[in-house]
Amino acid sequence: MERRGLDFIALNQGNAQLTGLYRSQIGDWPKFFKMDTLSKAGFVASELLLKKVGERRLEGEEYTHSRAIVLFGSTASLCADRNYQETIQDRDNYYPSPALFVYTLPNIVTGEIAIRNHWRGETSFYVLETPDAAQMAFHLACAFDDPETESILAGWVDSRNNDDYQVFMTLIDREDAADTEWLAGQLDSIINYLNK
Repeated sequence: MERRGLDFIALNQGNAQLTGLYRSQIGDWPKFFKMDTLSKAGFVASELLLKKVGERRLEGEEYTHSRAIVLFGSTASLCADRNYQETIQDRDNYYPSPALFVYTLPNIVTGEIAIRNHWRGETSFYVLETPDAAQMAFHLACAFDDPETESILAGWVDSRNNDDYQVFMTLIDREDAADTEWLAGQLDSIINYLNK
């Protein structure tokens, strides 16, 4: 039996795209506007993926420990750091803004996705020099060492500046991760699609 490929969402068209998608497709998470570009990109991609696959959102007191979040990227908070640097660069126009750091850093994107969806499984963000499908597949397979983990929201989330980001999200189950060669091939295909 032939195995079907992974469902995924990929975005890379600038900050205006993220705000437009948020307003037209999501619209009910006000913390979105406090997030840096990295977090916005990951959050929007996760929302669109979950809609695409038809996953029901947990509500109220419903929580699950069976869904992990494992994301990868190369720049971490570099975009937010550069934005902050602009506020302190000019001595005559010095306006340091702590607000630029309210929703930054890679753990914010994993945390916001987990909070939004009531997921209490592992959340990790690995910084890699470049998207490396084999290394990503290895880390995803290792996340299933936790016996409670049944699936993983996985992806690449990277932001060099406010209008230069790349993101893809996909869902991985235990069977997907057990065959790391197959998984690396799927991730490599998605990475190639994203870089077109």
